[in-house]
Amino acid sequence: MKVKMMAMMVLAWMMSWALPVAAGDLELRSPAFADGGRIPLRYVMPAAGGNNLSLALTWTGVPDRARSLALSVVDPHPVANNWLHWLVVDIPPEVGGLKEGASGRSMPRGCRELLNSFGFRGYGGPQPPRGTGDHPYVVTLYALDRDRLAIGDQAGLEGFLRAVRGHVLEKATLTGYFGR
Repeated sequence: MKVKMMAMMVLAWMMSWALPVAAGDLELRSPAFADGGRIPLRYVMPAAGGNNLSLALTWTGVPDRARSLALSVVDPHPVANNWLHWLVVDIPPEVGGLKEGASGRSMPRGCRELLNSFGFRGYGGPQPPRGTGDHPYVVTLYALDRDRLAIGDQAGLEGFLRAVRGHVLEKATLTGYFGR
């Protein structure tokens, strides 16, 4: 238990130093749920009763200096221990969003979907353990000053945060909740 707590504290510390950015105009939204709202069932894993469709997302206010975007979906609930549900890098800055169900099928040209904590590339929807309450799923969009991130498919959240350190121009978040 002490090791898990220490790991969570280290990751929280890494996130704080890796991503200090000034507030800007970047905004992230989903037509499926409002910030702080409940994630609809169709976006959760089949084992939790859903269809595992990747989230429909839109964004505006990308800085002119952005050379690429990246997107993460993380469950920071203590039980989930920063479970990575989706990590997309090298998104062209002119792209204004992702369609529902785009993961693995109709992603923007040039972007890469990296391995998630489930062990496969692409979106893996919410699937919290029963009886652990509502879990927050934090969707974060990063505007970066790099065209491509030099990270492999197995980078994970920590590797991603190291790769973007010092390259984040702006970021925006959207949080949805799901529990069972």
